[in-house]
Amino acid sequence: QVQLVDSGGTLVQPGGSLRLSCTAPGVNLRQYAIGWFRQAPGKGREPVSCIRSTDLVTYYVESVKGRFTISRDDVENTAYLQMDNLKLEDTGIYYCAAPLSPYCSASTFVYSGMDYWGNGTLVTVSS
Repeated sequence: QVQLVDSGGTLVQPGGSLRLSCTAPGVNLRQYAIGWFRQAPGKGREPVSCIRSTDLVTYYVESVKGRFTISRDDVENTAYLQMDNLKLEDTGIYYCAAPLSPYCSASTFVYSGMDYWGNGTLVTVSS
């Protein structure tokens, strides 16, 4: 089973920045949309952002718009989530995920629609 590899999570102060990475050894990610979900303590897994593979159109959940930027480097077979101006409520485990489709949107980038998952990387925003 294909497994994504996500990394980059750590402890950061409010207002700080982090960059998460996601890659898939042995899988050509350029044919799939890709993005991140997050799970805060005691809560369910929610979509955060995704990027299409065809036209690079992006989707962001309202709470991260203007602070997070998703990108992809298909030569490096890697996707990135740049997180700036981090807030306490951004704390959680961030999971890279991809559907078997080049497309994603607010209506399709949902937990049940993902086919590949990373193991998760912990982001803790705390002073």
